[in-house]
Amino acid sequence: MTMDALLAQESNKPHFSVAKNKATEPLRECVRDALASYFKQLDGHSAANIYQMVLAEVEQPLLDTVMSHTEGNQTRAAEILGISRSTLRKKLALYDLD
Repeated sequence: MTMDALLAQESNKPHFSVAKNKATEPLRECVRDALASYFKQLDGHSAANIYQMVLAEVEQPLLDTVMSHTEGNQTRAAEILGISRSTLRKKLALYDLD
């Protein structure tokens, strides 16, 4: 499936949103804005490992929030996240959230 097809399919689903100036903005727009700002702040310097940087910036608060939501129940958290408990435990240890 092409990226355009995936995005079209996703447009029919509810999006995560965050408050910004009393309006709601889809999470993907916040990420886009943050990355644009990041590249602008580089001021000509090269960037590297952006993918891992973004994953780390998003994954840690995602895991922390889901674990709080499930009151520490790893089975429920893994189900909510759509990952195995083993993967969840590895990621929690990686971010020192265990």
